[in-house]
This record gives sequence, C-alpha cells and structure tokens, in this order.
Amino acid sequence: MFSKACEYGIKAAIFIAVNSSENKRVTPKEISKEIDSPQAFTAKILQALVRHGVVNSVRGAHGGFEMDRNKITTTKLSQIVYAIDGDNIYKGCGLGLHTCNENHPCPVHDKFKVVREELKDMLEHTTLEQLALDIKSGVSFLKI
Repeated sequence: MFSKACEYGIKAAIFIAVNSSENKRVTPKEISKEIDSPQAFTAKILQALVRHGVVNSVRGAHGGFEMDRNKITTTKLSQIVYAIDGDNIYKGCGLGLHTCNENHPCPVHDKFKVVREELKDMLEHTTLEQLALDIKSGVSFLKI
C-alpha cells in the first residue's frame, strides 16, 4: 500500500519522535540502522521530511535529526505520507490501472474505495506521539 520510501519515512519519523521525547538527536546512520534502510536512501527520505517541516535537521558535531515536543503531539501520519508519496494513496487504483474512476471502474473499485477511506481516516487521526508512546512502552516495535 505504501511505497518503500514511505514505509521508511514513517519508521524514521517514529524513531526520531521517540528519541526527541527523551531530548536526544539521532544521526542518519543511527536512523538507517534502526529502520533497516540503506543510508543514502534514508538521507533522501530525511531531506523530504525536513523540507515538509516534519522533522528538524541540526548541523554540527552534536547535530542530527529531532522534533519539537509540540510537533510530536500534532504531527499526523498523513503528513509523513504526503511528504514522501504525495496524495496518490488516496487516488490510485487498487489494481494499479491508469484509468479507474466512478465512470470507468476496475473490478475492485468500490471495495477499494472503502479501504482507502478507512486508511485516510487512520492516517489523519494517528499522531506520532501515539506511536512513539507504544514503542516506548513496549506495546509495538520498529524492529524485530
């Protein structure tokens, strides 16, 4: 459903949020190791997250990536998805057809429309804070 870049972007943002809630910055190397992503690919994803104001980048010897506490509580997953993949997830055909709409539906159009609406609702109502708290409490994991 998500592109690989988007998956990595979500995981990276959660990892940064967890560390930022403990007043720690994380380096691209630490992030790529934690989310099992190639370092160069991770750097590109992080640039997109910085450009869209999801995370902050601090240069220098003690630099890295961080998030303001206020951002952790207000940032929704939909913002991360948009920063990496745009809004294609809300528009694309479930079968990947180029032309799929109400007038020319694919075989799964109506069923996929329901899934897409539920996904949009979940992305727009889930904050990084919720996910970071689950990681910190051990309810969920970024890496097995």
